[in-house]
Amino acid sequence: MPPDVDIITGVDRSPSSQLTQRPTELERAASISSKTPSIPNQHTRPISTYSRHSSSTGSRTTDRNHVDDDSLEDNSGVPKLSLWRLFWFFLTEFGIHAWGGSVGQIALMKEKLVVQDQWVSLQRFQRVFAVYQILPGPEAAEMCMFFGCLSAGRWGGAVAGMGFILPGFLLMLTASVLYVTVDVQNVYIQASFKALRAVVAAMIFRATHSLADHVLTYPKTGKPNPYLIASAIFTVINSALHINIFISLFLYGIIYTLITRRWYFPAILIFILQYVVFGLYVHFKSFPSEVSLALGIAPEPTIPSLLALGLVAGSLSFGGAYTAFPFVQAEAVLLGKWIPLSTFIEGIAIGQILPAPLVIFVTFVGFQGGYYGGNLEEASKGGGEGNIGMGFAGSAVMTVGMFLPCFLFTIMGHTVLEKLVRNKFLAAFFEGLCGAVIGVIAITAFSILKQAVGEPPSKDPDGHSVVFQGPATVIFGMALAAAYRFDHKYTSLLIVICGAVAGQFLFVDKV
Repeated sequence: MPPDVDIITGVDRSPSSQLTQRPTELERAASISSKTPSIPNQHTRPISTYSRHSSSTGSRTTDRNHVDDDSLEDNSGVPKLSLWRLFWFFLTEFGIHAWGGSVGQIALMKEKLVVQDQWVSLQRFQRVFAVYQILPGPEAAEMCMFFGCLSAGRWGGAVAGMGFILPGFLLMLTASVLYVTVDVQNVYIQASFKALRAVVAAMIFRATHSLADHVLTYPKTGKPNPYLIASAIFTVINSALHINIFISLFLYGIIYTLITRRWYFPAILIFILQYVVFGLYVHFKSFPSEVSLALGIAPEPTIPSLLALGLVAGSLSFGGAYTAFPFVQAEAVLLGKWIPLSTFIEGIAIGQILPAPLVIFVTFVGFQGGYYGGNLEEASKGGGEGNIGMGFAGSAVMTVGMFLPCFLFTIMGHTVLEKLVRNKFLAAFFEGLCGAVIGVIAITAFSILKQAVGEPPSKDPDGHSVVFQGPATVIFGMALAAAYRFDHKYTSLLIVICGAVAGQFLFVDKV
C-alpha cells in the first residue's frame, strides 16, 4: 500500500488530498450562511465599486465558480483598492459584523467575497480555508489578510487584518476598563457572572466535541481515527500527572508522524519512554506540581512576559480560541497566579458577546495583568487601585502577540504556506499535535466546569462534602443543550444573554 494511503481505511491521506477533503467547517459555515439573511451593506459603497465584474454578468459568474485548476490561481476578480479603502472595507463589512464565532465569520466572507463580489471561485476559497484550518491562528482573521494581500500586496494584508480585528479589540478594551472601574462585586453583577461561568463551561464542552469531530476522524470517511483519539486520551492522562503540556504536544506529534510512516517500533518506544522518564523524575525528585503544566514564560505580568504569552498562545491556537485557553490559563492562573480563574472565565464570557474572534479574550487578560501588576488580592476584589496606563499597555502587547503569528504566516505568502502543509511529515506532525490539543482543551473544560458549578467544600450536618451548586448545574445543562440544539450564528450571543438574565433570578440572594 502506498505510504500516503490510510493505514486503517485505505483512503488517500496525502497532505494535498487533505486540503480538499478537510473543510467540513466551511461546509457548515456555508449551510449557516444559506439559512441566515445577508447583512445589509450599509457602511460601504455599492458592490460594483469593490468588484471588477458585476454579478449580473452571467458568463463571468459561471467562469468564477467553475471547478478547475485555473480557478485556483485566478485573481482577475480581485479589485485593486487603496490601503485606506481596503481597511475601511474589511472593518465595515466584516469587523463590525463578526458575530457567531469563526463559523459565522467565514460564512459572511463567503457570501460577500465569493457569492456577491466574486473575488475568487468557491473552490479557491475552500482550498485557502483548508490551509488556514491546519495552521494556528483565527481562520477568519487569516482569511481577511489573505484577501487583503490579493488586493494590495503585503501591506494590504496587514490593513485588512487590522480592519477586521480593530472593532473587537476596542470593544474588549472598553469592557476591560469598565470591569476595573465599575463595582463588579455588586450583587447583581456577580449574580450574572456566576451564571455566565456555567454558560462558558457549557460552550467550551460543546466546542471540544465539535473540534474532536473534525480533528479525531478521517476526513474522507468521517470514521474515528484511533491513533488521534489515543493521543487526546493520553494527553489528558499526562495533564493529570502534571506533565508539561508542550511535552505532550511535541511527543504525540512525533509519534503520529512515525505511525503514518508505519514506523511502529520507534513510535512505541517513544510512547513508553515518556512514562519511564516521568517515573525516574518522580523517583529522584518528586511528583510534579500543577504549575509544571506551564512553560514559565509569564510568572509575572510584565510587558515582555505578556507579549511572550500572547506569542505562545497565538502560535499554538490550532482550531481557534478554544485551543488558546489552556496555554493562557496555565501561565496566568496556575503558575503566575496573577489573575483569578473566575476573572479569567468572565473575560471569556465577555468575548462571547462581542463581534470579534474569540481570541480577543487575551485583550482582557493582558489588561488585568498590566492594571494590577500581579497583585492577585486586588485582582480578586475587582475594581480597586491599579495602573490604567499599564493596563492599556498590557492589553495592547498581548493582543499583538496573539495575532502576530497569523499575520506573519499569512503575509509571508500563501503559496509558501500551502507548500509547507503539503509536506507529508509536517502535515502528519500537525495532525498528531492537534489530536493532543483536544485532550488539553478537555482538561481546561473540566477545570472551568469545576469553578462554574462547584462551591468551596463545606460540611453538611451529616458530615458529607457539598460541592455542587444546583442552579449553576441547571444553567450548565440548559446552555449545553441549547448549544447542541441550535446551530445559528447568534446562538452563542443569545445563550450568554439568557444566562446573564437567569443569574438575576437564581443568584441575587445567594451571592
